Amino acid sequence: MNNKRILLTGITGFLGSHTAIQLLNKGYEVVGTLQNKDRINSIREIISRKTANIDKLSFAVANLNDSAIWFELTKNIDCVHHIASPFPRELPKHENDLIVPAKQGTLNVLKAASANNVKRVVMVSSVAAIVYGKSKDELNKVFDESDWTDETSDKDTTPYFKSKAIAEKAAWEFIKQNNSNLKLVTVCPGAILGPVLENDFGTSANIVIKILDGSSPALPKIGFDVIDVRSVADLLIKAMEIPKAAGNRYIASSGYMTFKEVAMILKEQYPSKKIPTAELPNFAARLFSIFEKSLKPILIELGIKRKTEITKAQKDLQWKPLSPKAAILACAESVFENGILT
Repeated sequence: MNNKRILLTGITGFLGSHTAIQLLNKGYEVVGTLQNKDRINSIREIISRKTANIDKLSFAVANLNDSAIWFELTKNIDCVHHIASPFPRELPKHENDLIVPAKQGTLNVLKAASANNVKRVVMVSSVAAIVYGKSKDELNKVFDESDWTDETSDKDTTPYFKSKAIAEKAAWEFIKQNNSNLKLVTVCPGAILGPVLENDFGTSANIVIKILDGSSPALPKIGFDVIDVRSVADLLIKAMEIPKAAGNRYIASSGYMTFKEVAMILKEQYPSKKIPTAELPNFAARLFSIFEKSLKPILIELGIKRKTEITKAQKDLQWKPLSPKAAILACAESVFENGILT
């Protein structure tokens, strides 16, 4: 049996819970952190439905901004999966409400891991740390893991995108200055879909929910990289287990989809549902966002296609992600199963 101890931050999140399930199924011992002790029983029960190794899971209540607790939690830990990060459903009033905890939380975890001789930290970043803050000319290129979001740009970023870039840059800078043997790998997912396990679901699942719930008369002309949550969890574990992953960034995407393409897949699967497939003119999408606040953060995508090279993880780590269609349909099916929609 596997006797390695893994610290996983943000276990109640969409990606955190799926990653914990896969780690437990591989025999790892997992310590999952969460902010609210009242969630322990419910998240344990949800995870126990998907693994026979629930006895290998324990919990710790921890806030990313509390630097002292991470020194305790990283003792006798082999690897940290740093998944927790603020992800708002609506734009915050002050961008530093997102940026400061994302950066400081990451540094708190890395400093503690280094002090306690943890071998590797696998950090979840985002394609948001790669493809934003770009000029019109730059948007014509295909972005890869060597590219970075320019967080000084206000025109082509949002507070969330800035927070991802700033936190990941701070992590790599820490590793560069650090004298321990700690290794870092970062994984940069697109929009994470796939099966939700409970009503407290990942923000990206709103893409599918908003199309299925009949609340939108038409769809914005917007697209995004899509990836199944189970494939991201699989990549995080490969990034931990495979030696050559150390020191690398990996984009986690299985392809680019527009809202309309997502809707067409759902319409085929659920022909009796009232699913919109018409596209809004860009000016109408901007107008609509005044009433539909969840649209606001993605308005900068209107009329733009950000192209990414998505094969590095597949080549380096023999990673085989599920298709965008599989991710979309699994998300939809789980939304009905969990009673989020009827």
